[in-house]
Amino acid sequence: MRHLKAGWKLGRNTSHRRALLRNLVTSLILQERIETTATKAKAMRPHVEKMITLGKRGDLAARRLAASYLMTSEAVERLFDTVSPRFGDREGGYLRIIRKGFRRGDGGETVYIELLGSEKIQQEKREKRAEARAKKSEEAKKAMEEQSGGAEGETASASDEKKDKE
Repeated sequence: MRHLKAGWKLGRNTSHRRALLRNLVTSLILQERIETTATKAKAMRPHVEKMITLGKRGDLAARRLAASYLMTSEAVERLFDTVSPRFGDREGGYLRIIRKGFRRGDGGETVYIELLGSEKIQQEKREKRAEARAKKSEEAKKAMEEQSGGAEGETASASDEKKDKE
């Protein structure tokens, strides 16, 4: 019986589980929102909250502790410069887990896990993507028009050459 055995094993050995959680936490801090399974999201929540609390402390020792856990220095800078100051007056509860549905292949429950306040950033990303798509579609339309205009010109000149030969 697993009495008093807190935490999730996630079907992995200790080193693999630790690496997985470190990667998930680093990705969440960099991306602000990631898609994963419900169990992994619940397992990583305490680690993310600890990192944000370290970021709120802001001293050198906290920065070194965060750097020892997070995978990239970019994630450490982002944690201390942008993510943690957003939660200055908040005492925990920095994450939101949104259920997405079930995965098609194995039926695993997938969720979005995101930092609170990331809605603005997600909206900006959506707008950028929409602008890029619109620009790309306009370029494709121009290319199609040029090709169709050039093709008509080629057929006209080919028919003119045939008339000249006759």
